[in-house]
Amino acid sequence: MVASVIFTLLFFGGFGFFFMQILKIRSNILLGRDLDRSGDASTRWKTMLLVALGQKKMFTRPIPALLHLALYVAFIITQIELIEIIVDGISGNHRFFAPALGSFYTFMISFIEVLSVLALIGTIAFLARRNLLKLPRLTMKELTGWPKKDANLILIMEVILVSFIFTMNGADEALLNLKSNQSNGFLISQYVGPLFFGGIKNHETLHALEQIGWWGHFTMVLVFLNYLPFSKHLHILFAFPNTYYSNLNPKGQFTNMEAVTAEVKLMMDPTADPYAQPVSDATPQRFGAKDVTDLTWKNLMDAYSCTECGRCTSSCPANTTGKLLSPRKIMMDTRDRLTEVGNGIRKNGKDFSDGKSLLGDYISEEEIWACTSCNACVQECPVNIDPLSIIVDLRRYLVMEESKMPTELTGMLTNIENNGAPWQFSQNDRLNWANED
Repeated sequence: MVASVIFTLLFFGGFGFFFMQILKIRSNILLGRDLDRSGDASTRWKTMLLVALGQKKMFTRPIPALLHLALYVAFIITQIELIEIIVDGISGNHRFFAPALGSFYTFMISFIEVLSVLALIGTIAFLARRNLLKLPRLTMKELTGWPKKDANLILIMEVILVSFIFTMNGADEALLNLKSNQSNGFLISQYVGPLFFGGIKNHETLHALEQIGWWGHFTMVLVFLNYLPFSKHLHILFAFPNTYYSNLNPKGQFTNMEAVTAEVKLMMDPTADPYAQPVSDATPQRFGAKDVTDLTWKNLMDAYSCTECGRCTSSCPANTTGKLLSPRKIMMDTRDRLTEVGNGIRKNGKDFSDGKSLLGDYISEEEIWACTSCNACVQECPVNIDPLSIIVDLRRYLVMEESKMPTELTGMLTNIENNGAPWQFSQNDRLNWANED
């Protein structure tokens, strides 16, 4: 009875704290500007199922994709066993579903054990890739410090979790063997149990080991769950809404600012009366983006969905040639700044200002002007994150509000203003090339 009460308190306390953190993240995302991504629901569902659930874009690199798939499937399927742990913990039962499900129960636990072994193999491989092989995209300077520790910590948690699963099932198997010379019949623990715990002939000791595995499994789930909101592994949850709300337009299509577009159309209409036009509610407080609150809610959701895998940066031509730009860092900086702003607003009110901004304090002008706008980062991202849209809005702010741009662009923009084209020729001379022999 006491154990059930403790379990229930931990369960509701742990899940309650998790949902509180998710609500904070939601409020942070809603600090962004409005953006309509509600159309074409059928295409959006298809995109989410293929990219988030089916991990379609991961398989451009087959080996890490298969390793990740093992972890991913194990994470989903093992929740079935977690359901039983919750029911057992609240009700005080042991393997509540076993009598009702019979041989199907044995099959499911065996399947979960196989997936757990595959997940363990994948976890060890990922630890080796980061710490022994030291792949270039996993050792870049933006991963120094906490990001590297975060990646390793979650993998270590996975190893501990699998260890608790087999401690629970293995000790339970050994205890059943000792009591009645019978077996649970689980595919792996029927061998692991006798191997590691067969030499123990004390019922109480085996029961204690089974309980250590059981409580350890549950505790690690709670720790992992409440660690997610502070980790890059939040993409486990956010990949689904993020891919659903993907930009379905062609990748080369840039967005225009509604207020600017309306003004240009007004100027180009000779019959329009500018004084008769209603004042538009779409007039922006700022052209482009200087801080996270100037970005759209989808940009901010992208930041929380970033896996920090570095595929975007490894495919970025600017980064490859030694430029300062790293699309991964753009997303990490956006998330860090958004967390800072969100915490400040909750503590000090909606008028909070710390004198800092995303552009300048987190992301430098050199970084955003290094971008070639090629969309390679967008194409490579496994969860359809769009770093380019953030870069473009930061550029817009510099050009339209600060009149700052590289000198190479100044001449081009002057030519467009004077000649209607990027070249230094008058409009009357534009077709002279056709008269050449």
